[in-house]
Amino acid sequence: MKQSTREKVKFSIIIPAHNEEKYIGKCLDSILEAAKRCEGKVEIIVVLNRCTDKTEKIAKSYNCITIKNNDKNLSKIRNAGAKIARGEILVTIDADTRMTPKMLDKADKYLSSGRYIGGGVSGTFDRRSLGITVSFLSLAIPVYLKYGTKSVGIFWCYRKDFEAINGFNEKIFMGEDIDFALRLEKLGEKRNKRYGTIHFGMITSSRKFDRYGDWYLMENPKLREAYLKGTDSALAKEYYYDYKN
Repeated sequence: MKQSTREKVKFSIIIPAHNEEKYIGKCLDSILEAAKRCEGKVEIIVVLNRCTDKTEKIAKSYNCITIKNNDKNLSKIRNAGAKIARGEILVTIDADTRMTPKMLDKADKYLSSGRYIGGGVSGTFDRRSLGITVSFLSLAIPVYLKYGTKSVGIFWCYRKDFEAINGFNEKIFMGEDIDFALRLEKLGEKRNKRYGTIHFGMITSSRKFDRYGDWYLMENPKLREAYLKGTDSALAKEYYYDYKN
């Protein structure tokens, strides 16, 4: 993947966004708050994916860098943002997710220690219920049994290491986060570095539970299987890329 020739900054934060006018403002506010704790510059790149609402207008009102991408593939969308990034450190976050105030500071400290290749973030949903907990575990447990414990959510790593593993796997429609975590971890093992987790680093939307029901993952084994397999484009379009906010 080619690096940008523009002036470098410390962090490039990449946000894929498909009609996110209801959520992206809170996401951007959380990033600006977290950026206050870090030395150096932060750029925010919003990858506008087939947006027909006010997402672009909101992103530009925050002085974000915006580019457009029409792929129904989160790997391609995130990689498009990474290709124009100037930052030494890349951070990916979804538009319906908020990072906590110390998230960027912790990522910087983990990476600068030389002990971590990068990693993910653990956090919570903005709403809790028994159904959400059970549904989440119905997916998390098979993932754990197959791959071990891997934090995802928000990714953070040096851009050079993102490029070393060729970013996100563009052949995968779901579960690209687990795939990315595994490949980043393997790179770390080669370099005697750990895959890290920033605990309680995010709050993410429960909107899919609001739409499909708190138990929908528990009640839909085909969706769980598709996530683990990663190549079912039809289900990915239904639940992710053609999802109506």
